[in-house]
Amino acid sequence: MTSLADLQDGFSGAIRRTDPVLPEGISGRNGAGAARRFNVYRNNHIAGLATALEMTFPVVRQLVGDVFFRAAATDYVHGNPPRTPVLLLYGEGFGDFLDELPAAGRFPYLGDMARLEWARTFALHAGDAVPARVQILSRIPEPELSGTRLTLHPSVRTLESRWPVLSIWQDCLSDDGPGKPDMGRTERLLVLRPESEVMTHRLDDGGYTLLHSLAQGFPLGAAAEHAVSRVPDLDLSEQLVLLFEYGAVVETTAVADSKIPPDQGRTRS
Repeated sequence: MTSLADLQDGFSGAIRRTDPVLPEGISGRNGAGAARRFNVYRNNHIAGLATALEMTFPVVRQLVGDVFFRAAATDYVHGNPPRTPVLLLYGEGFGDFLDELPAAGRFPYLGDMARLEWARTFALHAGDAVPARVQILSRIPEPELSGTRLTLHPSVRTLESRWPVLSIWQDCLSDDGPGKPDMGRTERLLVLRPESEVMTHRLDDGGYTLLHSLAQGFPLGAAAEHAVSRVPDLDLSEQLVLLFEYGAVVETTAVADSKIPPDQGRTRS
């Protein structure tokens, strides 16, 4: 006898396939109509996920047009089922999918645009946290500073693109119509929601390397070394102040894992 788990796996796989084969266990009254009713359910399922992608990637859709986007979204849905029941975050891999889509070749930045839009969606729905003030660092003894880890805001996402994706994104949403961004300019971005609004900031090479290293869990000293190796004349103090001003840091943890109390050195709404 087929187990319930096997029946569920067969159903979930069949609902994303385009072939007419029904999953095991599907039948209609008196043996009639099962295929038609299952196809209605399948079409609604695919259409619903494609619509979710339209809501998450409006600028990608604007760039390529409705017909192209719907076809690409449908193809993505067939091969990439949701991993969680939270459809608001569906489409994390859409940028990678677009990178490999031959028809998207005339938009070489399309994958990065999708990654930017997904990062903004992620930030919007991430957990809340109170940003720390830079003065919190002054309470850490100097010998412990290099081993201190900075806990970033749960909404923080980073993106490094060889294209001016933020400039293109802003142009697409501007009432003045599309501009002419310098397509030879790279952009390194910080996306986060320190309060109620999602913010996207451009970072220079050193600042981005510092932030990216901190996001990977490196302590402050190692993250600073990585950043200085990329930009030898980097002003580390200035970059740290910027990260705190953006609201990217919420907590510090010293070498001995003694956390500075969250109600110290914080701003409150």
